[in-house]
Parts: sequence; C-alpha cells; structure tokens
Amino acid sequence: PSSVSAAFQEYLQHLGLQDFPCGLGSWVRVWGGTAMGYGTGLPLLLLSPCLQNKSCLNACRSPQAEPAGLEEAVPPGEETPEALLELLRDQHSPWALPPDCSPQDRLLREVAVLAPELLRGSRVFQVVKSLRILDKGVEEVDEGLLRFQQLEELILSANHISRVTSAHLPRTLKVLELCCNAVRDLQDLCARPLPELQHLGLGYNQLCGPPQEKHLTVDFWPNLVSLDLSFNSLTDLLGLVSQLSTLQNLRVLVLQGNPLALIPTYRGFLVDSLPKLSILDDIHIWPDERQQFHGLARQPELIRSEARVVVSIGEMKGLPDPKAFQQLKVGSEGPVITYSYCVTYEF
Repeated sequence: PSSVSAAFQEYLQHLGLQDFPCGLGSWVRVWGGTAMGYGTGLPLLLLSPCLQNKSCLNACRSPQAEPAGLEEAVPPGEETPEALLELLRDQHSPWALPPDCSPQDRLLREVAVLAPELLRGSRVFQVVKSLRILDKGVEEVDEGLLRFQQLEELILSANHISRVTSAHLPRTLKVLELCCNAVRDLQDLCARPLPELQHLGLGYNQLCGPPQEKHLTVDFWPNLVSLDLSFNSLTDLLGLVSQLSTLQNLRVLVLQGNPLALIPTYRGFLVDSLPKLSILDDIHIWPDERQQFHGLARQPELIRSEARVVVSIGEMKGLPDPKAFQQLKVGSEGPVITYSYCVTYEF
C-alpha cells in the first residue's frame, strides 16, 4: 500500500475482525464432517459450510448491554463472550496473537468480540487511539487519517515517506514517530502545528540544517517533551540550540549521529544551554555533570566548525613480513625494496 489509509485497511484484514472468534454472533467450526460448538464443548453434526454464523445475538454485545448472569442468558449451543475471549488470550490457542503484537492489536480483537458493532463501517475509526504501521512501503500520509478522531499515537517508522502534511494529521496526536523514512523538509509538517504533540521522532531521515532548524521552536511545538533528530545531517550546533531553547517543556533530546555531535564541546554546550533537559542521547544528565559544564553556554567561541577523529588501526593484512628483511646483514649487497602505502578515510 502506498498510503496510510490503504495500509490500515490491509492491517484490519490481517487481524481478521470478522472471522472466528471475532465478529457478530456465536460461531461453529466444522472439522471435516464434524463440528465443535465452542462454549458448549459438545460435538455437533452439521452439513453447513466450513464456518457458519448461526447466532441470533447479532445485536449489541458491549459490556454495557450485557445483562446480569450472562451465562444463563445465552441459549444452549451458543458461546459466551468470555469463552471467545479465552480463545484470543490463551497462548496455546490457534487464534491467539503473537507475543510481540501491539496492544492495539489485542484491543481491536477483543472489541470485535465484546462489541463488534463498534468495528462496523466507519465506527472503527472512533476506537483506534494508537496506530502502528511499520515497514509497509507507505509513501503518502493521506487525508484519510482525519477519520481517526481519537488518535493519539501514530507510528510510521521504516517506510518511504518523504513529505508529511500536517493538515492530514488528527489534532489529537500526542506521539508522532517517523523514524527511518526519507523526510527532507519540515515546512509542510509545521504548516498547521499539532498543539498536543509531546513526542516527535525524526531519527534516521534526511534533514539538513540550517533551514530546518527554524521549524523546531515553541511556535510550532508548544507542548513538546521529547525530540529525536538522530542520524540526520544537522551541522549548525549554535543555530539549533538557539531554536531548541524556546521549547520550555523539552526534557528528552537525541542528536547523536549528526555531524554536529562530533564537535568536542558538543555535550557540555547542550547540557549548559538547555537547563531543563533531563536526558541527552539516551544518557541521563546528573547534577554533577551540569555543574561541570556550568558557564560553557556563555562561551560560543569554543564551538568550532571542525572535529577531530582518531583512527586506530588494529590489523592490516597482505603486507610483506618485515622479519624477512631483518635477516640481511649490515653492508650486504642485497636488493633494497621500498613499499609505500596510502590510506584514505572518507567522512
């Protein structure tokens, strides 16, 4: 799928929300010519299709609609929601979700048992609060996302997204993760700022400064607590810090993997420039470290646009053994062989 909406529809089909034991009604599964009625444990002989919905309980099955003593209210041969939920939750059940599935997967499957009417048609968009679409080849963040009126978390990592239009994002978003995509520019993302956003993940993209740094201020992200800009191509540390200092709620910042992180005074300058920061590059900032770098923010002249890299060569293969030349006696007329090597490092 090329769009988020198309990927979501494919995701719903994969969950099988209309298949046993989800969907409306009580279910009977036929094995060969014999069927087992789940919830009753009694074998039944049927001549029906392989999977048959035979329930008359196709009204509401929400927890609010369940009468007291549901076990007695269910006619013989029909399964209770509790019995169907057990099939979803038991790790040995063939209908159980894998252990690494998201909480949203489990929620939707269980809602499909308890209140399947909530997942019919467009109602499903009112249920989803967290949407994770990872590595599905998504290229477009389309306006279909606006149907998710309760969406708080949107994870679109490891796709092929190069442009994100904020007008297509629900205003309720608190977490937006776009790690491992191809985002180059933040202008469209900031055209209509998301007032409730608390985490913005843009690691492993193609952001280049300084044009992008002007979009990282409180004017666009008033409630931002966590920001991941790791492994991009940001180079202007002074310019970036001047913008980030306006984010009064910022507590977690990740900048490792950018060229600016090679500057010798990089960490100390950030620690002193952003006094409210708690975690930098996944390392907690303790009071003694903050005291150690106190005053560094007032010395921008120490920030040089250069870096020093020390390369240690552990092993080189294919070179002549120098021991062979040590066997020649001093003053001997043996041939003198000179070898020259050129090693090039590209950054």
